[in-house]
Amino acid sequence: MSVFVQEVTKLYGSQKALDRVSFEINSGEVVGLLGPNGAGKSTLMKIISCYIPASSGIVKVNEKDIREDSIAVRRQVGYLPEQNPLYYDMYVKEYLGFVAGIHLPSRSIKKRVEEMIELTGLSAEQRKKIGELSKGYKQRVGIAQALIHDPKVLILDEPTSGLDPNQLIEIRQLIKNAGKEKTVILSTHIMQEVEALCSRVIIINKGNIVADDPVEILRKQSRPEKVFLIEFDRQLKADELKSLDFIKSAEQNGENKWKITSKGNEDIRPALARFANEQNLLILSLAMEESRLEDIFHLLTSQ
Repeated sequence: MSVFVQEVTKLYGSQKALDRVSFEINSGEVVGLLGPNGAGKSTLMKIISCYIPASSGIVKVNEKDIREDSIAVRRQVGYLPEQNPLYYDMYVKEYLGFVAGIHLPSRSIKKRVEEMIELTGLSAEQRKKIGELSKGYKQRVGIAQALIHDPKVLILDEPTSGLDPNQLIEIRQLIKNAGKEKTVILSTHIMQEVEALCSRVIIINKGNIVADDPVEILRKQSRPEKVFLIEFDRQLKADELKSLDFIKSAEQNGENKWKITSKGNEDIRPALARFANEQNLLILSLAMEESRLEDIFHLLTSQ
């Protein structure tokens, strides 16, 4: 087991940011930590990273307790906060050397800095001041500092916030590569990112875990009914579809195209085929709409 969290509560005065949160993450998992603003995600990440203490509960990283051996835990964890705390007046290579010097013996610093510059695509920028870099390259520097001591656990809080589409692709690839060898906890509001990178999702709302499942399981749970996209060969009135007892709603979705919601969770494609045959209609296309992670996120965090 890589990360163990049991009954963790965090109080800020009378405000409860986390309420008896518990979960386990195994080595090599890439887990998406989701939740609305103020849900407690960043607080939880800071506790695991030993930046702040929990008010109560137990947290262990690779069997090391954060209260009893926080130095050992820090050696195991690489952390990129949401507000990437870089020294803007330092040069990229200088800064990474400074960070490496905190963790590594002096004989290993130069080689490791060169490895990280190559790994994170910073070769062309390494002699620039950090303050002169674009947002995307600043994020690369932040990821490089989180990885420079080769931690077993990588914690990334909104690592792609504010990046353009090209930068998003590049940073995601960095994270995906890191996830091949490390346990990764990733906080983000971008659902496509979770589906692209994560095998499992933990959703927090108001300091409580409201879901903890593999991505595919969550997507299947997101709707109590099924949605189908169908295209006929000619026009049809909405009332003709809505009159069918197995259809909850029918919404026109283009010329001769419809978005149909079933009344239950049954596959109504055979029934639609029979209806089309009775009406002398040709079905040009028919597919079940795949559930989206956004649906379950909204369902669980809007209460």
